[in-house]
Amino acid sequence: MEFKSLLDSAELGHKLDKKRYAAVVPPLREALILAQDNLMRSRAASVVILMSGVAAAGKSEAVSQLLAWLDPRFIETNGLNAPNDEERARPPMWRYWRLLPAKGHISIFFGHWYSDIIDARSRGRLDDKALATALARINRFERMLADEGVALVKINLHISLERQRKRIKKLLKDPDTRWRVTEEDQQSLDRYDAIRDAYGEVLALTNVGHAPWTVIEAEDERYRDVTVAEKILETLRERVAQQSEAAICAVDTAAAAPAVPPPPQPKRESVLSTLDLSLSLSPARYDKELEHWQGKLALQLRSSGFQRKSLVLAFEGSDAAGKGGTIRRVAATMYPGRYRIVSIAGPTDEELARPFLWRFWRHIPAHGRVTIFDRSWYGRVLVERVEGLTPVQDWQRAYGEINDFEHELTESGCLVMKFWLAISAAEQLRRFKARESSPFKQFKITPDDWRNRGKWQAYDEAVTDMVANTGTAHAPWSLIEAEDKHYGRIAVLKTICERLEEQGC
Repeated sequence: MEFKSLLDSAELGHKLDKKRYAAVVPPLREALILAQDNLMRSRAASVVILMSGVAAAGKSEAVSQLLAWLDPRFIETNGLNAPNDEERARPPMWRYWRLLPAKGHISIFFGHWYSDIIDARSRGRLDDKALATALARINRFERMLADEGVALVKINLHISLERQRKRIKKLLKDPDTRWRVTEEDQQSLDRYDAIRDAYGEVLALTNVGHAPWTVIEAEDERYRDVTVAEKILETLRERVAQQSEAAICAVDTAAAAPAVPPPPQPKRESVLSTLDLSLSLSPARYDKELEHWQGKLALQLRSSGFQRKSLVLAFEGSDAAGKGGTIRRVAATMYPGRYRIVSIAGPTDEELARPFLWRFWRHIPAHGRVTIFDRSWYGRVLVERVEGLTPVQDWQRAYGEINDFEHELTESGCLVMKFWLAISAAEQLRRFKARESSPFKQFKITPDDWRNRGKWQAYDEAVTDMVANTGTAHAPWSLIEAEDKHYGRIAVLKTICERLEEQGC
């Protein structure tokens, strides 16, 4: 038999009779509950299940049966249709990102990140190049999920055109189930071949090792439900086993491997060494410039052009570089309620249980609004790198993940502006001492601030790598000379205004 696509393997006539079904289900249910409990206790991973397939393939029935066999308290089912106004005002992936489950939990998606692509392709609205681009981005997204501890289960339930027609007819005949058949479902009968071909293409291009597709023949309901449950069971068991093996390997490696100092590295040219930190503004000039640029920014953010865009400002810099004071001058131009300031500290337990970018996706602004990040997602390649809080392979792959994240933002009309406020070590020391002597600023200085001064060179190298790896055309870095606070604040305001003007705001 010749197989032209993954879907051909789901047209072989698989069935499960009542006797076999009755024998298989009890031990399967017991194993599922035990595996789910082990996942919850170990928090080995979070599980995301994508339920895909043509209309009337039985997706909702299969999920209902799965929920009856598992503990539904730790499962979230998401039926996403066309995006609402809140979702349309943000990047397309935003509504999926915010629903990612914590480790130990399961999320099931009916509508998912493949749905619109398959629909557009089946209607001839997506050419080969656009399809390849969209799916390549999804492959990178799913690679990131896998690296961040998300077990992705992609299930496609497949039925023939004849079976689809019979099921839709049966649903329409019964008054109690007629509501389940949409006009689009009925129209899909005429488009079956185009839809099938679109599924075949998408599955072939996204059937990868870290996120493979499982195509299940859904002609027979009993076979469908059992096969879906067996796939979920397999995933739950694998993830718990993988975590146990990883823990054992970590202990063995720590016990067996002697401490070997890293080889000496040649001194690298710092990107911050190119800045002229002597730049300054007199108080009188500062007051005049501040009034001008704050006024201009206020008008730009109220313009009709900006209402079709959003703005994300990310501020980074060494301790006492002046991020807080600069943010206050920027925020002073904005209407309350149309902006928010997000101050990033160490992640909470809720955030640690999800991919590291999750806590930033939650704060992405809608069109016409602004989010200001006081420290940002760059903590992964700065403090987490320097302090050894994240394994080397994790912070190194974060560069690509951050670039994808920012590209997703800019493609949706979000302007991403990233600022590094630069000061010298001597100026930092002066500001530290000034804070210690001021009753109103003593809270700003902590033992960690003093400790971090001892790692100035390491942070300098991390900043150089960060700028080199994440300075892109759509989201460039602005390195701001902030030795003089007045100069730094005006430089930031001017940069924001100029970028907004380039975008027609």
